[in-house]
Amino acid sequence: MPFLGQDWRSPGWSWIKTEDGWKRCDSCSRELGRESDQCNISHNIILNSEDEEIFNEEEQEYASKKRKKDHFRNDTNAQSFYREKWIYVHKESTKERHGYCTLGEAFNRLDFSSAIQDIRRFNYVVKLLQLIAKSQLTSLSGVAQKNYFNILDKIVQKALDDHHNPRLIKGLLQDLSSTLCTLIRGVGKSVLVGNINIWICRLDTVLAWQQQLQNLQVTKQVDGRLTLSDLPLHMLNNILYRFSDGWDIVTLGQVTPTLYMLSEDRQLWKRLCQYHFAEKQFCRHLILSEKGHIEWKLMYFALQKCYPTKEQYGDTLHFCRHCSILFWKDSGHPCTAADPDSCFTPVSPQHFIDLFKF
Repeated sequence: MPFLGQDWRSPGWSWIKTEDGWKRCDSCSRELGRESDQCNISHNIILNSEDEEIFNEEEQEYASKKRKKDHFRNDTNAQSFYREKWIYVHKESTKERHGYCTLGEAFNRLDFSSAIQDIRRFNYVVKLLQLIAKSQLTSLSGVAQKNYFNILDKIVQKALDDHHNPRLIKGLLQDLSSTLCTLIRGVGKSVLVGNINIWICRLDTVLAWQQQLQNLQVTKQVDGRLTLSDLPLHMLNNILYRFSDGWDIVTLGQVTPTLYMLSEDRQLWKRLCQYHFAEKQFCRHLILSEKGHIEWKLMYFALQKCYPTKEQYGDTLHFCRHCSILFWKDSGHPCTAADPDSCFTPVSPQHFIDLFKF
């Protein structure tokens, strides 16, 4: 059976076992040559049993980057999702279970790939990926990193196809690109799982995604059906009052003059400040107009820089304190408690990260 070496220590030859011992397999060598031509690498390595051509240092670096980049692109669709509905979170070895559950293992096993197709869970998964990008990216295993970028690819494609919350995804890509730039510049100061050229390719991919989202344009509806601006004023006002993010209100106010007028309502921004911040907090940052009125809109964005806002998600992961199991609420888990509902705790994205800190 031919053996194709894949690590850097292998010379790239292929061998076959015979009765007289191991011998070179020429057919496999020709196959490798065809793959090399497909990669558009202008330099051909001709290997013989007696001698081999040696690249100079610059050519070797170019060929290495090219192979790594093509390898990453070809394997980017290969995913390793378990699609499990729940996982047991154990932090130390016991008689029944050995080892412990890491962040990368939980990320691989829980079904995040399908979760992004659920509009209730989409923002939750994006926020989780953003937190991982800020501080936990290097703690993921190689497989978890590949799954991370595969899920991110699906999220970006969903935004490009459905125009679903591109502002949130732009923030995620901005944090991720900043982290990747820091890791690449400081190579050697931190432990990176994988070759540096793979991380460079990932940064190039993230920058390409950012450019695609920057060029995203929403086409105007021309089929004559009802639009948002056709609704009565009281219904439009009710829609604005259901938003928990100030930037969503500002964005919606840019659609039509009527929505802009409704989005500047002082009472709307006052309720938003009261929802996210305590009275002591916004009393310390009072912003008054020339007439002595409180500028609630300006206060909201000022307070947002100083204090965290409340997170609101349609659906989240839950943690069972009795069973130490992490699960999606819709799917449930085999709980042995007498009153299971009293043991369930919603897991915010930050809580998910903290569960796997030892």
